[in-house]
Amino acid sequence: MKSKKLFDLASRYMPGGVSSPVRAYMPYPFFTQHAKGSKIYDVDGREYIDYCLAYGALVLGHRNEEVKNAVTEQLEEGWLYGTPHEKEIELATQIIRHYPSVEMVRFTNTGSEATMAGIRLARGFTGRNKIVKIEGGFHGAHDGVLVKAGSGAATFGIPDSNGIPADSVKNTLQIPFNDANALLTIIEENHAEIAAVIMEPVMGNVGPIPPEKGYLHDIRKITSENDILLIFDEVITGFRLALGGAQEFYGVDADITILGKIVGGGFPIGVFGGKRELMELIAPSGSVYQAGTFSGNPVSITAGLKTVEILSRENGRVLRRINRLGDRMRADLSAILDEAELEGYVSGVSSMFKVFFSVEGKPVKNYDDALGCDKARYMQFFHRMLDSGVFLSPSQFETNFISLAHADYHIDAVENADADIERTIEAYRENIL
Repeated sequence: MKSKKLFDLASRYMPGGVSSPVRAYMPYPFFTQHAKGSKIYDVDGREYIDYCLAYGALVLGHRNEEVKNAVTEQLEEGWLYGTPHEKEIELATQIIRHYPSVEMVRFTNTGSEATMAGIRLARGFTGRNKIVKIEGGFHGAHDGVLVKAGSGAATFGIPDSNGIPADSVKNTLQIPFNDANALLTIIEENHAEIAAVIMEPVMGNVGPIPPEKGYLHDIRKITSENDILLIFDEVITGFRLALGGAQEFYGVDADITILGKIVGGGFPIGVFGGKRELMELIAPSGSVYQAGTFSGNPVSITAGLKTVEILSRENGRVLRRINRLGDRMRADLSAILDEAELEGYVSGVSSMFKVFFSVEGKPVKNYDDALGCDKARYMQFFHRMLDSGVFLSPSQFETNFISLAHADYHIDAVENADADIERTIEAYRENIL
């Protein structure tokens, strides 16, 4: 097995044999040879329908021809300038067009950089140090947000990694998702000290957990009434739930918006943005410093521009098509669980989905609920699906995604085969028992 040999070799030179922890699973991960459309192919010649899709970045699927052609043309012009270029303005304009809460943006290289800068901006604007994050929410691997989930509304952060000083997270407070009252409690106990609440409007890094009805509006109301900035981390949901992300989908505006993944078209990118009065505090306009050699990379910007263009065609028809496949997937998986009388819960929204192996099929509404699911059973199921040629996220606590490539879809087509979806549903039926 080539993957096994490569993993053994990689383990000699890279910690755990991987470049990011989530890619590791027992006994070893497959190594990819190439990918195209909805499929990913390993070095041993096996084909998988890919629902991991680089953890949500590839909304059009692998090697989309239009994106590839645009990038190829850009490569002929250069792939790194270290100077301003016109396409930065074009992508900024597209983001601002779809996000009414954003009037200016700053490009970074990763979502982690963008969340770090967004938090710094919130602190610089308010003059306060504390932030509130959601238990289980992931906002990158930087010290201030890399903390364990708390056990109550007033729980202070505990470093979730060796090498992080306790002082780095002493100003990070945590509350459970889908519990607006917990935020009120935190505010009462930390009056006039909180700069911002940072949250994923749909939790994506513990499996997809959507907000309950009215929850995001309640958070918006509470933060506004207490002069606290609201930061939506839309690295996953941006340009996926809708062209205007979760803010358009749920009708709630944030003060600071974080984007990544899709808006880079499969290339490294991060974005943070907000109203002009906030963003003009960023250097060189203001005193909040942020910088990066590769920021605004012309290749990433080009790929993002083409991806947003494709998703925007015919007033978002392409994106709506992808999201309808998500509706079908969740409905069919729920029916499979019901028919078999199996304990489990299907969660997700738009083109995000996941089966949680929860006790008695209990709904998963927050981090604690997710932790209570059967992780061992999920990994057994993951390997059975892999044997059936379906690549799901290799953790109970990650999200599966659907792309345009899964639809066998062309915008002028009258009918679409959806062969990948049908094959996947059948694999679930065979393997979930």
